Amino acid sequence: MSEAKGVKGRYKTTNWAAYNAALKARGSLTIWLDKDMQWYAPASGRRGRQRVFSDAAIQFCLSVKCLFGLALRQSLGLVESLLRLACLDWKVPDFSTVCRRQKTLRVQLPYQSSATALDLLVDSTGIKFLGEGEWKRKKHGAEYRRQWRKVHLGIDAQTLEIRAIEVTDNSVGDAPMLPELLGQIPADEAVASVCGDGAYDTKACHAAIAQRGAQAVIPPRKNARPWRATLVGAASRNAALNACHRLGRAIWKKWSGYHRRSLVETKMHCFKRLGERVMARTFERQVVELHVRVAVLNRFTQLGRPTTVCVTAMA
Repeated sequence: MSEAKGVKGRYKTTNWAAYNAALKARGSLTIWLDKDMQWYAPASGRRGRQRVFSDAAIQFCLSVKCLFGLALRQSLGLVESLLRLACLDWKVPDFSTVCRRQKTLRVQLPYQSSATALDLLVDSTGIKFLGEGEWKRKKHGAEYRRQWRKVHLGIDAQTLEIRAIEVTDNSVGDAPMLPELLGQIPADEAVASVCGDGAYDTKACHAAIAQRGAQAVIPPRKNARPWRATLVGAASRNAALNACHRLGRAIWKKWSGYHRRSLVETKMHCFKRLGERVMARTFERQVVELHVRVAVLNRFTQLGRPTTVCVTAMA
């Protein structure tokens, strides 16, 4: 009976002292403020009025806003206090400047490249926002229409950092965004595998994965049929389909390493811990706000992550 259910392992964290220090460092304000950062924007060489503050300064203000869940003016007041405590004679951008620059800001996502080829884990989740339907219901008692943004993430299975993000509305499915996520990975970086759920079992997804020379770890649908061998990526997909028919889905998932997809589910939970909804009203600012969340999570991950080993096995 125990063999049929499988054997589960008990894991132990081997670097608990370093990981505990990293968790404490996440609450430090000094990890966000770099005295060597370029606070003021360099001269662009174009005619007209020059920008006063750099993109790094605007991203720093938005990061503080995301971390503490404050309104924009309150966040700028906190930034002014931080600069004063750090003895930095830097001007703080006005709230209208930050709001205007947020629409076109290119957020820098910090990440560390993997020592080996990239194992990409993809999934999506929904983030609520105050849309037209919620506003009408609150103001006039009209019919309620729930609205949310869909966030598509791709994380590195080794470093646990978010490497790709796409934001769409709730009408866009998961499969059409996989080629866009792969497009954010540098072309010169090797991709070993791409792991996702059954929603990515489409011809376009398998073709995009095969073009990057990666292995697709995607379970076939329950009513799936073999594809023509001439299709790009059909060989690995048909092999997974045959393995599921002959050995069963449970054995295929264990053999292919499909269980690693739980890491992206955990990252989704961490993503929503920074807020169940976005505060921005327009789509462009919402995209930037969600990108800032990714930058914050990657900075947390770079401080330290747990290293676990299997010590015992129990039924």
